[in-house]
Amino acid sequence: MSDEPSDIVLGIDPGTHHCGWGLVARRGTRFVHIAHGVIHAVTKDPLPARLRTVADGIREVLQSYPVASGAIEQAFVYLDPKAALFIGHARGAVMVECERIGVTLGEYAPTVVKRSVVGTGKADKTQVNSMIRVLLGLAQAPPLDASDALAVAICHASAMAYATQVQAAQSKALAVSVRAPATVAIKRASKPRRS
Repeated sequence: MSDEPSDIVLGIDPGTHHCGWGLVARRGTRFVHIAHGVIHAVTKDPLPARLRTVADGIREVLQSYPVASGAIEQAFVYLDPKAALFIGHARGAVMVECERIGVTLGEYAPTVVKRSVVGTGKADKTQVNSMIRVLLGLAQAPPLDASDALAVAICHASAMAYATQVQAAQSKALAVSVRAPATVAIKRASKPRRS
């Protein structure tokens, strides 16, 4: 990987059978597609073998691209506890690989991801897929798992850009408030004294 600073964001849609991943970069107000894919584990393999497939796939992505940060979708337990448990295993495998290489992961609820990309937290996978194709200017729609991962990446990139803007505004406001008393003090000191 290059030593140059990177702004590439990795998004992960975790799963023990199909784990989607997507890479985007932000250029001003638009997003640029870097790459995407789906890690497919053998369905009949036992869980540890599938988790290893997921971990190996994520490691390969992290070694192939200069990823600056990443994000992963949260699991919703109340919808299907058993599925959430398996997604939790996949999340763990991904987190270990990201930690190993030093990539910090953000976490977002599916509704937050959908809202940031489509405008509503109730969007279905097809709507997310269509919007990802438009936002990234893709000639073909990516696989659903990959488009979900790209949506996670866009959500995280947007959140980071917003946080940077807020931090810059706060720093500017702090600088102004720190300078203000000094200016007042100088004006007071420069007034001529009355005899």
